[in-house]
Amino acid sequence: MTANPLSGAASPPVVDRQTWLRARDELLAREKAHTREGDAIAAARRRLPMTLVPPVAVQGPGGRTPLVDVFEGRSLLIGYFHMWHDGAPFEGQCEGCTFSTCHMQLLDYLHARDVTYAVFCQGPYPDSAAFARFMGYPFPWYSARDAGPVLVDGRDFGFIACYLRDGDQVYETYWTTGRGVEALMTSYHALDLTMYGRQESWEDSPAGWPRVSGHPWRLDGRPTAQWSRLPRG
Repeated sequence: MTANPLSGAASPPVVDRQTWLRARDELLAREKAHTREGDAIAAARRRLPMTLVPPVAVQGPGGRTPLVDVFEGRSLLIGYFHMWHDGAPFEGQCEGCTFSTCHMQLLDYLHARDVTYAVFCQGPYPDSAAFARFMGYPFPWYSARDAGPVLVDGRDFGFIACYLRDGDQVYETYWTTGRGVEALMTSYHALDLTMYGRQESWEDSPAGWPRVSGHPWRLDGRPTAQWSRLPRG
């Protein structure tokens, strides 16, 4: 049997169930308030103005692809702008962007709401598309290397942008970066529900709670998602 890596870690005090339920209900009230505030922010997001995107093309499996064609006939587009390190092996590509995008495995629910999800990579198409195949990604993958001045517009890769298509016109409606891209990171949201959370150094956790040593997206010094896909040995 594999040893439990969390064996011996500190844990909360043990109380009777009624005491535990009261504490849980107190936190639930805060969670509900947090949800309502999130709903209010989302409502404000839906009321943002939008800005016209000049005609621009990215590189895809069929070569030069106008941005309007990336929508695949749908009205809405979510684009993740993926960093790229020229010349680095697959396991040397950005762990943060990999962590963001690798969760997007089932697109049916987005498509049902007339939304396309696609990745715009900083790297050249042939090299970066090979990485996408290596990772087993099911979503459309493009290179935005030559489209950067229009699509990136002074921002750094590693952000989400949202678009609306009206005929042949494309408008940018929203963008976010930093922790905003956690919208894609379902593993983080799931870990937040557990007693030990994400186990990262910045979290406010009690003394003795386990912490990830080293890079948060590496396991034993190796990139978590990429390493598991490399040939054994």
